[in-house]
Amino acid sequence: MTKIKKVMLGEEIGIEEFIAVARYEAKVEFTEKYLNRVKKARKLVDKWIDEERVMYGITTGFGALCDEVISKEETEKLQENIILSHSTSVGEAMSKEEARATMLMVLQNAGQGYSGIRLETLDMYRQFLNNDLTPYAPREGSVGYLCPEAHIALSLIGRGKAYIDGELLESKKALKRIGLEPIKLSAKEGLILISGTTAVTALGALALYDIIKAVKTADVIGAMNLEVLKGTVKALDERLMEVRPHSEQRKTADNLRRILDDSEICKEYIDYRLQDALSLRCIPQLHGASKKTLKDALKTIEIEMNSCTDNPIIWAEGEDGEAISGGNPDSSYVGLELDSASMAATMVAKMSERRNNRLIDGNLSEYPWFMVKKPGLNSGLMIPQYTQAGLLNDMKTLCHPATIDNIPTCGNQEDYVAMGYNAAKKAVDVAEKLEYILAIELLSVYQAYQFIDEDLKPSSVSQSVLDEIAKTVPIMEEDMYLYPHIEKIRDLIHLGTIVEFTVEEIGR
Repeated sequence: MTKIKKVMLGEEIGIEEFIAVARYEAKVEFTEKYLNRVKKARKLVDKWIDEERVMYGITTGFGALCDEVISKEETEKLQENIILSHSTSVGEAMSKEEARATMLMVLQNAGQGYSGIRLETLDMYRQFLNNDLTPYAPREGSVGYLCPEAHIALSLIGRGKAYIDGELLESKKALKRIGLEPIKLSAKEGLILISGTTAVTALGALALYDIIKAVKTADVIGAMNLEVLKGTVKALDERLMEVRPHSEQRKTADNLRRILDDSEICKEYIDYRLQDALSLRCIPQLHGASKKTLKDALKTIEIEMNSCTDNPIIWAEGEDGEAISGGNPDSSYVGLELDSASMAATMVAKMSERRNNRLIDGNLSEYPWFMVKKPGLNSGLMIPQYTQAGLLNDMKTLCHPATIDNIPTCGNQEDYVAMGYNAAKKAVDVAEKLEYILAIELLSVYQAYQFIDEDLKPSSVSQSVLDEIAKTVPIMEEDMYLYPHIEKIRDLIHLGTIVEFTVEEIGR
């Protein structure tokens, strides 16, 4: 859990600050730099409106209607209309952290000083975040922007619904409860609030954070599985890593060596087999390859969360400034990375399921079938592997890349669409399923240690993890209700507890 309690917007933020606000409800404040650049861009917009310049989305319609000029008197109505007409996403609502993440990304996007939004409008979202008001926003049916963001923006104008204190209210009532009144949007603001890669980046960053944490945890679980299956650590030899010098592979092997360094079990069984199955000896290779993909994705996500992806942008330089229309709302960068991250996560999951299968198969593990002393009368851990299989099938389905699809929109004004939102949305599901698959493997690992010679001590990392699980999960003597134990172990993965234990024992 993050220790960050306040995030100052105005400088670059990273994924830790993002998570602090979106998930752990850290307070948000604006720096002087943030305030000044927002005011500077807005001053230009007001000036251009007075001059009745023709500018896309400011004094014209949107998309295919960009040739329709809107009078100065109608600009306010135009902004309300775009929010109302674009609130068309459907189905299940965004989770609280997804909606919070999207609002934070709007603040980051518009706060770069290239959008022309009023400071008081941005401050409404800041107060939503700081006072725990969460707009109701259906999450299905976006190609990369517009619809979920529009539902969120409804709360600014007192339309739609919002959660406050866990209660879903009409937005006007929710606003009143935290001492706010609906606002009227001014020129360009409706477009700013729904344009850009804000929801794509928000959901993508949440997913990526959880996948990275899960893959780190997979190093620990994989090491424990290698230990309890009497695997050989010779496959982790630094010399093997030197001749194939991928840094992530080398560092993963180093992680496993350090995790198992003081394991009496590993020392006893180092020559038990000449060579282990691929799911044990290829942990550095597969986990390493996945980490490289995730590292690339994280770099892209952090650039995107500190970018302006609005259209048009307000460029203040030059004699009189300029409104420049282009394609920065395109979600290709984030979409491609999240499609790839889903594949990387699924690779880790498929290896986890195979390691788990080796444990519960008595012919392979040399332990009682399904990790229970009286198999037959008891099913033991037979069926959790079925759950893994079902989850893994889901993950493989979700790995079909969203970004290779193209369905033109907006009367062919948007004849190419990146579909990055769906890539990010399914990555959220992939992250959760990976956590569950790893949790089931760890449940089997935990139960397997009862069959190891009690005179041989596991590594200190393994022992720390086993002790934590033992607080809530009993050693299985006969069939028991497994669901709550899977959930508890999944929580240890999701919250980063297992990674924290490991860092305490062996360092970062």
